[in-house]
Amino acid sequence: MSEFDDSEKRDALREVADDLRGEGSEEAERVAAIVHRVSDIYDDGEDTDAQHVYLNMRNILRISEQGGIER
Repeated sequence: MSEFDDSEKRDALREVADDLRGEGSEEAERVAAIVHRVSDIYDDGEDTDAQHVYLNMRNILRISEQGGIER
């Protein structure tokens, strides 16, 4: 199995997130937001770690379950 550097991981995850956003469904948008947030772990410009990503993802899912921010 080949090794990927962090920038390749980040770029691949963000490409997947962009593809998911193109699907147009609410579920795809939620998953895209999560995948994009995970990609931040591999971005030197982002000050985040796995715990912060987990907490952010949990908030995304809670807000979605409650009907969104604009309810």
